[in-house]
This record gives sequence, structure tokens and C-alpha cells, in this order.
Amino acid sequence: MTILKVILPSSRQIIPFNEPARDLRLQNKPLWLIQRDVLSKYTHSELQLAIDQPLPKTNEACVVYRDNLYFDDAFMSYFLNAAQKGGKAVQAALKLSDQAFREHCLPLSDSYQQIGDTYLLELWYYPEGPSENADPLIMDLQSQEIGYYHVPTYMATNAGDLVYYVPLRSIIAIDSWVHVFIADCVFGVFGRGARFEDELKTNPFFKLKILITSMLEGKQLLQCSRLVRKGQNCTIDPSAVINGPVTIGDNVTIGAGVIIENCIIGNNVNISQGCNLMLSVIGDGTFLPFRASLFMTTVMDNSMVAQNTCLQMSVIGRNSFVGAGTTFTDFNLLPQKLRARNASGDLANSNRPVLGGCVGHNCRIGAGMIIFPARTIESDVVLVSSNERRVIDHDVHFEDSDHHSFVTGVLHKRLYPRDLNTKPETW
Repeated sequence: MTILKVILPSSRQIIPFNEPARDLRLQNKPLWLIQRDVLSKYTHSELQLAIDQPLPKTNEACVVYRDNLYFDDAFMSYFLNAAQKGGKAVQAALKLSDQAFREHCLPLSDSYQQIGDTYLLELWYYPEGPSENADPLIMDLQSQEIGYYHVPTYMATNAGDLVYYVPLRSIIAIDSWVHVFIADCVFGVFGRGARFEDELKTNPFFKLKILITSMLEGKQLLQCSRLVRKGQNCTIDPSAVINGPVTIGDNVTIGAGVIIENCIIGNNVNISQGCNLMLSVIGDGTFLPFRASLFMTTVMDNSMVAQNTCLQMSVIGRNSFVGAGTTFTDFNLLPQKLRARNASGDLANSNRPVLGGCVGHNCRIGAGMIIFPARTIESDVVLVSSNERRVIDHDVHFEDSDHHSFVTGVLHKRLYPRDLNTKPETW
């Protein structure tokens, strides 16, 4: 049975992009398109409400959600099946004991309504049209603990590996740039790998198909076509090493000596010689010159990360340029908490022991910069490497952009203005 989809708008701009969450790219798709694709097989039509517009008066079944929510098919299928079996109005909820929610979704966010140790999400199901009351429906994200980083004990506040709690069913409200990183890398490519391993363990027929394919193709298991899916008109050098699960779009060029592991590569991407990409999402039209290195990093569409540049656990917006030899650091040398901008634009504990930086849209970052952990650079900023500014140790907003002092500064247009309600002095 198909149902009506009702979308509640969120007008809040996400710092430093100065853009609502629905328009940001996750998994190399605009968030609104991810939502549409996931719900397409459950819904027959959609209704996009305006700000403060009331819910429609209808007697048909409907799903209602805020448009800053990222969710995958596994979560939505589980939610709708459970809701329809109950036959009553429900609101999705998560317990504080859910490790993926507590560690990754809750920090820096204000999109969840707390009732004791239960947190309500802005996602409802109404079997007979919207009503005033909806019972909480507790969801299980099926979190798995996966190690991702090992550091010497003298550099860590706690001994042992650093871990993520990776859900097999994913949902998160995008209230901060850190949530983009979580949705893409932890819940996205990390989650895809976790689901692959889970299916290998639980589905012998799936495992057999993988083994047969790798044997017929004469490739290692992680390099066979069932795990490395590529589009049309791709040029891949024979010396490149690609270990799945990897998705490669159309018209992609991958040069000699490139190493790719568990990534999403968009259309019309050029990855030059010697690049290293791991657990990253590369947007359409991206250009990576030789020896660029990305670890758990998102690069949105039509951006360029120049040669010998290193990005770790970072997010780069669309139409931006990061100059050669620039390094985004991710680990505090002294054991202190990393803070990031929360939903209100204030600095708050990110709950991340390691975290890179974030560059907004339409930025130009000069060569040889060093960006401290968790720092942000607002959309439309130009930074020129100089003796006065080579190390970025604080957030940079548009008023700090170097292009204001150029005679030709007018050539760099501001395409993503800040919301007038956001005061630059609070950054």
C-alpha cells in the first residue's frame, strides 16, 4: 500500500556552507534526492509544506518528516513495517542506550525531543491522516563497534583503538557539518562495509556468488565486479588498486598507482597518478591531481584538491579549490576535547577525539596551508598563503577573506550569503 509523503521544511543554514541541509550533498546526492529515492517505493505523491504551514487535513495514510533528516532504506523499511503493523499513529524514537545515536547523532544537534532516556525524531507515520497524538516507536539502529584508528598510548586519553559505532540502519539529523561527515563516512561508506560483512556471515548464497565471481574474473574477492561497480566510459590504469565495496560513476579517469578502498566516486571525476582514497565520498566533476590523499573525507561536486594535499575526516563543499601541499590535521597534540559548531552556531564538544576541518562552497584555499582540527572556513572565502597567515587556528568567516583586500577582489562573487539572523561575531 502506497502512502502520502509530507515534508516539513527546515530553513536553518548549516555552518559553514550557508545552505539548508536539504541542499547539501551526502553520498554524492542532494539530501532531498536521497529522501525521495528511499521513499519512492512506499509513497505515491509528496507534499512540500511551507514554513509554519499546518499539516494537511486528509484521511489517507502518510509519512511526515523534517527535510534535514538523512535516512537509508534499511531504516525506513524497518520503521514503516513496524508502524503499519501497529496500525496507529507513531513517532520514531531512539534510546540513549543506542550507541550510534548517543555517540554520533546527539552531539551538536537540537533536532531531538528528549523524554527521559528516549529521544523523539521528527519522523511520523499516521495510518489515517495527521493527528495530535502519536506514540513513540523505539527504533534499533543495530550498531556495531568498529575500530578505525590506532594511536600510541601516550597520545590517547584512553588506551586502545578509537572506534565508531556503525549502524546497519541509519538515520541522523543534519544540524552541523560534523553530521555531514558522520552521514557520509561513518553511516555511509563504513555502514556499507558493515552491511556487506554482515551479509557475508548470514547469507551463504551471497558469499558463494562473490567467490564464484572473483574466481571467474581471476581477481581477489574485494576487487571483483560485485564489489567494484563502475559506470560507462571509465578509464582505469591497470596499476591502480581498487578494493571494494566501491562505486564508480560514468566518465571517470583513474591514473597509475592510485589506491582506492571503500569509496563512492561520482561522475566525470579525474583521479591522477598516486592518489590515495580511503572511506571517502568524491562528488561529480571533482579533480584530484597527483598524490592527493583523502581519508574519511567528503569532497562535494566540482571541487579540486591539488597535489600533495592531505585531508583526514574533513568535508569540502562544492566548487571549491584546495591548494597544493595543504594539510588538514585531525588530532590534538594535547589531550583536550575538540569543539565544533553546533546547530545554534556555538562551539560545543564534538564528541570526536579526532576530527578534520570543513571548507564551505565556492572557496579558494592557497597552497601550503595547515588547518587545525575542527576549524571551518565559510563559503566564498579566499585564503592566500603568506607569512601572516599560513596556519588556520580559528574559524574563518567571509569578513576575513583575503579577496577583500585585492584590487580585483570584486571578481570573486559571493554565492552563499549568511543568514541575516546569524551574527558573524558569534563565529
